[in-house]
Amino acid sequence: MTRIYAIANQKGGVGKTTTAVNLSAYLALAGRRVLLLDMDPQCNASSSLGLDKNKVTVSSYEVLLGSVTPAKATLKNARLNLSVVPASPALAAAEIELVGELAREYRLRQALAAEVSKYDYVLIDCPPSLGLLTVNALTAANGVLIPVQCEYLALEGLSQLTRTVQLVRQRLNPQLEIRGLIMTMYDPRTALAHQVVAEVEKFFADKVFRTRIPRNVRLSEAPSHGQPIMTYAPASPGGQAYKSLAEELLAQDEVSAPPVAAPLRASPDGVPTRETADTP
Repeated sequence: MTRIYAIANQKGGVGKTTTAVNLSAYLALAGRRVLLLDMDPQCNASSSLGLDKNKVTVSSYEVLLGSVTPAKATLKNARLNLSVVPASPALAAAEIELVGELAREYRLRQALAAEVSKYDYVLIDCPPSLGLLTVNALTAANGVLIPVQCEYLALEGLSQLTRTVQLVRQRLNPQLEIRGLIMTMYDPRTALAHQVVAEVEKFFADKVFRTRIPRNVRLSEAPSHGQPIMTYAPASPGGQAYKSLAEELLAQDEVSAPPVAAPLRASPDGVPTRETADTP
């Protein structure tokens, strides 16, 4: 069964795209069929894999608007054995273009419905906001991975994100769960890093991954070379950390089944609703 994980945090600079790219690469290295879907108008996940946003002709923007299928927008990185749906700066206008559309929160989920069975993992890199693009990703996903920077202010943004996840669960996607929190930019030499980790573990307990992603120059350099850390500097602390994170995620996923989303059916007003056990 396909696991669809949105990688989300409305705070910028927390390692969200770094996590999306490198976790995707290591999952693919482990032999999993992986699709990385870039939903950020900044296109950072795409450029981190060597894709020029100015030369991308079909992207997640067209997928979201329904003009193409995800299959037509998918590019294959043969070296990494990784499938990628790149982003486009045009995504920045998508929220305005969809504002008057019915069921606009379900656009991505509906687009992916016929494609997800091809993959073991679909990872969605969300923009640093809680707008319609992120809500579409959360509605399409069965879990959310939350990178949390080991800084004090990251805790304030975390509470806002968890409230958004709860609202999406209540109104749009009851199967959505917080899959795990990933502590990033971790410096074990500082008391602050330990305090932030302890505070997050206090509230989220076993939802926090044991693997800590350290501050690492190689992780910052890799995107400028259009490579994940796996090929740029696999022996670096950052490379070893993301390898460990992928292994931890795989080990946990092997003993738990992802929630199965109920199928959508059209209601009289055209808005998708979920079928229940007693639906004829």
